[in-house]
Parts: sequence; structure tokens; C-alpha cells
Amino acid sequence: MLTKRMGMLALGIISASQAMAEGQADSKGFVEDSRLTVNLRNAYINRDYKNNREDKSEWGQAFMGNFASGFTQGTVGVGVDAFALYGIRLDGGKGRSGNGGIDFFKQGDSGAAADDLSRAGAAVKARFSKTVIKYGDQMPQLPVLSYDNSRLLPESYTGTMITSKELDGLEVVAGRFTQEARKSAEGRDSGDLKSINVYGASYKFTDEFSAAFYASDNEDVLKKQYVNLNYVFALPQDQSLTFDFNGYKTKLDKDFTTSDARDNKIWSLAATWAVGIHSFTLAHQRSTGDMGYAYGGYRNDGGFGDGGNTIYLANSYWSDFNGKDERSWQAAYGVDLSGLVLPGLSYKAAY
Repeated sequence: MLTKRMGMLALGIISASQAMAEGQADSKGFVEDSRLTVNLRNAYINRDYKNNREDKSEWGQAFMGNFASGFTQGTVGVGVDAFALYGIRLDGGKGRSGNGGIDFFKQGDSGAAADDLSRAGAAVKARFSKTVIKYGDQMPQLPVLSYDNSRLLPESYTGTMITSKELDGLEVVAGRFTQEARKSAEGRDSGDLKSINVYGASYKFTDEFSAAFYASDNEDVLKKQYVNLNYVFALPQDQSLTFDFNGYKTKLDKDFTTSDARDNKIWSLAATWAVGIHSFTLAHQRSTGDMGYAYGGYRNDGGFGDGGNTIYLANSYWSDFNGKDERSWQAAYGVDLSGLVLPGLSYKAAY
């Protein structure tokens, strides 16, 4: 599946990169399974407006550290995850900042953006067998609650998440979050979230076929359900054909809007033919209902608060093509250069 992406310069420095044990019985220890990642990100966005509107732009440098410990040995293992974020504004002062689509540094009461911002968070976790419960500051990545990491600094949420992989091929999750930290401001609850409950599961039926279902209940805002079906046909000579279906059903709460336009259904179907390092994709996406697909933003800005990347649809890039009754087609070409040039390097062009 495709998600919204933005090109940014990032340098990753990784230490203690040993893979985390899948189950508690395989735990090597709190320190032995720990890992630390430090990322440096330089980001610049310029919005070139027409019709005599003033252009908006922001430029910043970010420093991001993430630590994930292993679990202590024993029947129940305990661990800690933590992150520290710092961003400094290089440009985008009063008059150029304040665009919601950029949102590197939140404007203050004077209309000027902050010179810098910092935020830190931590979470405690415990594991029994192949089930993990985690409480604290987290960056969830679920189709119905997916934090935004496409700008200078990421969003984060505070709450509890349970992830269970007791059965082979099956992952079950359930969680409740009561605070959201916006990516452009300091403070654990700068997004003013009330609460959001999430649950769901994904299951790999065979090597070729997998399916998933997730749902969320965003207090006084909306209820949302998501489904995914994915099938891969293996073809000879290092080829494959993948069909990927994603769909959402959303209903706004009466406490959020008095309008009768409160329902949306949106889905996408993508077919991808992969030949060696090359891939060719054809996708269709369709939105129906009383309104467009609703997601992201912050409650204190009139948004929804369920994560700026909560749109797991084929045609979502900078533009999401998620308006009321909107239909879109996509043709794309991708190439995976990780084995030829640089690990992790890939390129994609879409129309």
C-alpha cells in the first residue's frame, strides 16, 4: 500500500541495531536487545500561491533520537522506549509561516513562529509470551491512527497499546490514547485530543493472501473502520502481480458537526506488476457519501486528531484525491535501487 510521502534529506546513524526478539522466551536482556537511532533531517517547503496571495515557506533543521530497550529476562519482561526531538528554524518568520500544509513551527499569539522547539517522551512496556503492553508516549502506525512524520518533526500520542502475536500470522492490537502532541509545538497535549480508542487485527492466511480490519472511536469526533485485502501472484522469472484493496467507512459524531453531511466511504484498488527491481502500478480510487474522507489535523484547530498519515489509500500523495464524490486513476513506475546503489534507496514517479 502507498502512503503520503515527501522528499526530505535525512541522515541516519544507528547503533546497537540487533533485531528485537519476537517472543519473551527469546529475550537476550534489557541492554542486549536495545537499539538507539539518531536522525538528522533538513526540510524546506515553499507554497507558491496565485491570485496575489502571499507565498508561504518554512525551513528547519531537526535532530531526533529514539531509544528502544530490550526486555528483561524471565516470564514477564520489562523495558523502556524513549525519544527526544529538537528543531531549529532556519527561515519562515512572521509573514511566511502559519500555513497548515507546512506546519514546521506553530505561530504564537504575535503571529511569529518559534525560533526552535523541543519535545521528549518515554513509555514503559511489558511482554508476556508474544504479547506486549505499552504505556506512555508513542508514535502509532495503524490505518485508523497513524502519526505524521512527513514534516520537520513527528507527531506523538500518549496512551496505552496492546499488541499480541500469539498465533502465527495473526497480529491483534487494541489501544486508547488521551493526548496528542502536534508536530509543530511543544507540550504533550498541544493537539488537545479528548480520547481515541483503536482496535483491529491482520492475518496472513497464506504466503500469497493477507487481510486486515481496524476500527477507531474518536471521542465526540468520528467513528472509522478500515479493511485491507492483499493478494500476490508469483510469476516466473522474478516477477509478481499484486492486487491491493484498501477501504474506509467514516461517520462524524453529532457533537462534532450539526451538518447532515456526516458519512463517507472511500476505497482504492491497485495492481502492481513487479519485474526484478522495476514495478508498474495502475490504481483507481473512489470517494462516495455526504462529504470527503476526514482525517488528521488537530482538535484545537478544528481538525480530527487521528493522525496526519491516517490515509492508507493508493492515490494518496501530497494531494489525497479524497474529496466528496472524487474519483481518480493512477499510473506509476518505481525502481528499487537498494541492491545496486544504496541500501533503502528507491524512486517512484506517478501520474
